[in-house]
Amino acid sequence: MHPFIAQALALAEESLRLSSPNPHVGCVIASADGQVLGQGYTQRAGQAHAEIMALRDVQTRGHSLLGATAYVTLEPCSHQGRTGPCCDALIASGIAKVVASLADPNPLVSGQGFARLRAAGIAVETGSGAQQSRELNIGFFSRMIRQTPWVRMKVAASLDGRTALNNGASQWLTSEAARADGHAWRARACAVLTGVGTVLADDPRLDVRLVPTRRQPQLVLLDKRLQTPATAQLFDVERACSIYTASQDTSRRAALEARGASVNFLPGENSDVDLAAMLRELGRREVNELHVEAGAGLNGALIRAGLVDELLVYLAPRLLGQGRDMASFGPLQLLSEAIALQFTSTESLGPDLRILARIAGRDRF
Repeated sequence: MHPFIAQALALAEESLRLSSPNPHVGCVIASADGQVLGQGYTQRAGQAHAEIMALRDVQTRGHSLLGATAYVTLEPCSHQGRTGPCCDALIASGIAKVVASLADPNPLVSGQGFARLRAAGIAVETGSGAQQSRELNIGFFSRMIRQTPWVRMKVAASLDGRTALNNGASQWLTSEAARADGHAWRARACAVLTGVGTVLADDPRLDVRLVPTRRQPQLVLLDKRLQTPATAQLFDVERACSIYTASQDTSRRAALEARGASVNFLPGENSDVDLAAMLRELGRREVNELHVEAGAGLNGALIRAGLVDELLVYLAPRLLGQGRDMASFGPLQLLSEAIALQFTSTESLGPDLRILARIAGRDRF
């Protein structure tokens, strides 16, 4: 990997809790003799993209762009969205070359930025850091290609796979380090999904508190009977809140809407919410990564429907014996029916172990 692309990827990580629903992009501009002239990363939606931030940095430092190269982790955009086209700004700057990790999957861009740069006489090189950039933007790629978010299910459990005792006691199963890490994953998501069972049992806020963030992810609540109390703590957090239901109870709907929630009637089979349709709707609402923190019932329903892409599991060094499961599905009759996973990373966090496990084949899009 080119060292300036590695530097640009590190900058892109700075936008993980900031730029959604836009992709996480970093840019480094260097002179022909290898000196960094400017750098930047994508800001909040509607504000400057990485390339613009880097160009502004160059201008602030008073450098010349003659013969310079821009190293960027995603194809410069070529369309007028919330901001103007970055490829036009690069062309106007007089830059000589662009090195980009990979093409933008947005059909409004998708190679057109590269084409416009080449037409203006700017050399374009691609490929360096492509896999790393795609992983940073797995949710954006999912939404652009599949029209649905990347669904990451977070679970905290004992070594024998229990999330709580039979009486519901679970606080705190994992360590403070694991809980802070879980909040970091919440912070990078566009939305956090939970079920009404979790709300009724725990009355959680489900916001980001344990790590710094400049935005709160929106909340998505699955509540097929509209049982959520209007007094629930989750309404005390300033953020968008969407409730999906199969109930047409107008009085309960009005009470929840009075707390600022958007209530969406989306019935499926057996008086349940249509989960697949909900994900398509969230894709239309520009949700890239959906972070699931729910109980065994909703977790199992999402797995049974084939809608989970990745599991984020925190394992505590404890054995609970009888207790509540990670996800309720099955029973399976054959081992061949088991959900196949690929471990993508493991990391120790204090006394706990964090495992990222991807549903086999879910990233092939």
